[in-house]
Amino acid sequence: MTRPRALITGITGMVGSHLAEHLLAHTDWEVVGMCRWRSPLDNLQALIPRIEARDRISLVYGDLRDAVSLEHVVAAARPDYVFHLAAQSFPRTSFDSPLDTLDTNILGTARLLEALRRDARDAMIHVCSSSEVFGRVAKDKLPIAEECGFHPASPYAISKVGTDLLGQHYAEAWGMKVLVTRMFTHTGPRRGDVFAESTFAKQIAMIEHGLAEPVVKVGNLDSLRTVADVRDAVRAYHLLLTVDPVPGAVYNIGGSHSLTIGEILAALLDLSPRKAEIRVETDPDRLRPIDADLQVPDCRKFMDHTGWRPEIPFERTIADLLDYWRGRVARGERFLSR
Repeated sequence: MTRPRALITGITGMVGSHLAEHLLAHTDWEVVGMCRWRSPLDNLQALIPRIEARDRISLVYGDLRDAVSLEHVVAAARPDYVFHLAAQSFPRTSFDSPLDTLDTNILGTARLLEALRRDARDAMIHVCSSSEVFGRVAKDKLPIAEECGFHPASPYAISKVGTDLLGQHYAEAWGMKVLVTRMFTHTGPRRGDVFAESTFAKQIAMIEHGLAEPVVKVGNLDSLRTVADVRDAVRAYHLLLTVDPVPGAVYNIGGSHSLTIGEILAALLDLSPRKAEIRVETDPDRLRPIDADLQVPDCRKFMDHTGWRPEIPFERTIADLLDYWRGRVARGERFLSR
C-alpha cells in the first residue's frame, strides 16, 4: 500500500521543521521537504539521520522565484498534501527589500500553485497567509474575525494579502482543494532571531554567558499580541487538511494568551538570574515605519470545525524559547546582537 505523501515548502524554517516532526510522529505519511540549496539545515538537526536514510523524509531543492525548479519539486514529491510555508517572512526586512518580498511571496505562490494545477491538481493544499494582512485594526474590531477588512502595515503584509487571495482564487477558479490560514503570533524553539520575542531571548542568553553587555535592545513594546506555541500551530495545520477539509475555506488560527511585546519581554526577564542588572533600551533600527499593533484573533470558526484548541501554556512556550537560545550559546555558537 502506497503511503500518502506530504510536501512542505520551507521545511528548514521554525514552522516547517516542527511540522515535519509532527507528521512523522503522528501519521504514516512520506514527507518531502522543499528547501533552497543554500538553506541552513540547523532546524532539521534531529531529522538529519532519517533524511540520510530516507526514512519517510527526504529533501528536494527548489526556489519560489524559479518556476522550473517548482515544476521539478512537484514532479519529485507527487504530493497528496501540500503545506506551503516558504516565504520571505520578516516584516521589518520587507521595508528594506519590498520587491524581493513581493516576488517571493506573491509570484512565488502563484508559480507553485500553477505547478500544482498542472501536475498535482487533486492534492489538498494549505496556503499559509498571515494575521499581518489585517494590519492596523480598530479596537472595536477586536477580536479579529475572518471577515475583518485588510489594512496591511508593511510590504510583507501586502505580500501576504496577495498570497491569501491567490489561494482563494485557485480554489474558486480552478476547483483546486486549497485552504488558507491566517496564523497569528506563534513562537517557540527555533524562532528566527529577527522576531521580537526571539531576539529578546537570544540577547538574554548572551548576557547570561558573558557575551554581551547587560542591555536588551528593543523596538515597539506597546504592540498587543496573542501568542501561540509553534507546536500547537503545526498540529492545527495537520488538522486543517485532514478534518473534513473545505476547499476555499479561510481560517484565523492563534493562541489564547494576549499581552504586549513589553509584557513578553518582562516574562523572559523574570526567567533570568541576571534580571536585576539588565537594562532595556529602545533601538530605532528595530522600529517599523508603521506597525500592526493590535493582533488579537477570533478563532472560533477553525476551532468549531476541527476541534483544535491551543494546549501549550504561554509560560512553557517562552521558557522553551529561552532555553533554546541558552543551549545554542552554551554550545559556542556566536550571534549578532540584532
